[in-house]
Amino acid sequence: MSTVKPRGRYAKGAERREQIIQTATDVFATEGFEGTALKRVAEQVGVKEATLFHYFSGKQELLTAVLAERDRRGRELEGAAEPGLPGLVPVAERNMQEPGLTTLYAVASATANDPGHASHTYFQSRYSELVEELGQDIRRRQGANEVRTDASAESLARLVIAAFDGLQLQWLYDKNVDIAAGLGELVEVLLAPPGTGAE
Repeated sequence: MSTVKPRGRYAKGAERREQIIQTATDVFATEGFEGTALKRVAEQVGVKEATLFHYFSGKQELLTAVLAERDRRGRELEGAAEPGLPGLVPVAERNMQEPGLTTLYAVASATANDPGHASHTYFQSRYSELVEELGQDIRRRQGANEVRTDASAESLARLVIAAFDGLQLQWLYDKNVDIAAGLGELVEVLLAPPGTGAE
C-alpha cells in the first residue's frame, strides 16, 4: 500500500506538469512570455502562480519545457513531410504564426550559452541535431549532383541554420520580413551548383 500512493501522487504531479506545459505553450504562442503571461497560465490551469513552480525548478525550466513542446508539436504537424531542407519553409511559416514562442526561442537561444543555464543542453542538442539532419539531406543531394559540392554538407547546413535564425531575428523587429520566402530564396541560391546562373 505504501508503494501505491507515491505512484498515484507522482502520476498526478506528472499530469499537472504536462497540463502546465500545454497551457503555457498555447498562451505564450500568442501573448508572449513576459508580463502577465504566467498569471494567465496559472488561471487557466486553476492554480496560483507560485504553484506553477512546484512542478519546475524555476521559470527557465518551464520555458525550456515549452520550447521542447513547441518542437514536438512542429514535428507532429509536419508529419510525413520530407525531412531536411524541404521541412524548413513550413517551420518558418509556423513560427510567423506564433510570435510569442518565436520571441521566446530567440531570447533563450541568445542567453543559454552558459553551460549552467537551464536551456543550455536543450539548445546544444537542438543545433547538433539540426546540423546532422540538414547535413544528411545536403550530402544526399550532393551525391545526386543536385546541389553544390564545393563546400562540405556540414558547412552548408550551418549556414542555412544561421540564415534561418538571422531572418527570424529581423522579423521580430519588422513583420514585413517574410522568413519563409527569404529562407527559400537563400537555400536556392546558396546550394545551387556553380555555373547554374543562380549565384
